[in-house]
Amino acid sequence: MKRYAKTVVAIVILAATAASFAYYLAKHPQTIDRLKHLPLDTLGRLLLLNIISFGCYILVTRASLKLYGRAMGRRENILFNAYSSLINFFGPGQSGPVFRGAYLKKRLNLGVKQYVFATLIYYAFFAVISVLLLFAGARPWWQTAVLAVVTGAACVGIIRWYKRRSQIAGAQLDVMHVAWIGLATLLQLLAQVGLYAIELHTVGAHASFGQVLSYTGVANLAIFVALTPGAIGIREAFLLFSERLHHIGSGAIVAANVIDRGVYLVFLGLLFVMVVGLHAKKKLQAAEKMAEK
Repeated sequence: MKRYAKTVVAIVILAATAASFAYYLAKHPQTIDRLKHLPLDTLGRLLLLNIISFGCYILVTRASLKLYGRAMGRRENILFNAYSSLINFFGPGQSGPVFRGAYLKKRLNLGVKQYVFATLIYYAFFAVISVLLLFAGARPWWQTAVLAVVTGAACVGIIRWYKRRSQIAGAQLDVMHVAWIGLATLLQLLAQVGLYAIELHTVGAHASFGQVLSYTGVANLAIFVALTPGAIGIREAFLLFSERLHHIGSGAIVAANVIDRGVYLVFLGLLFVMVVGLHAKKKLQAAEKMAEK
């Protein structure tokens, strides 16, 4: 019965995702127009960087589970992150983390508090690196360092408070596992720097390396107050209101974000196809085993 329930849930998620794709594109036809005029080599580079970023988050998931002596198979880890990416973009609010917590609780018996604790570690690295990027291109190095240290200290304080308050049990804060989370997060955000640099260059923004770093930092920090799917509107507002930091014009911001959203939809489409393909392969293998019996 459980096996059939999982199949039904998978079908519902895939159907909802396909419907959301169609609805989003119908409401945002400019996305298609922008993609039609995007050079194929540029599209390829942007998709590659999205894939690298996705791969880094798979590594984050693996290292986070290691904190509690848990593990996922490679295919399950890929599917798990693909599902959460699709749900997080098309679902209401930040649906991805809710899905991740529920799945890990049921599949690996990982408590919600344990999941939140591991997620806080990832977010701490994400916040500190994003602050570094934000101010590295706009302020003197010593001010950037001080702000990063302050952010890091605040994150450590929050993590310690949560661990003490929630009485987290079973967390093996092995330095290696935590370091892997930090390294994977750094690589993920560097991929974002490359992504935004290409998008800004494509729309003729002529942004310097420092401007791109600040732009990336602002865009990433917007995720912490994302009240809409994929932080649509929130990220753009952050970038527009922080123009004095990165000095990139509003026209370039809007054009670059249309490209970013469009390419990310293509990436999600590839994830959708991959998920369907992996499920089909699994069903075929199961059918072959039944036939052999």
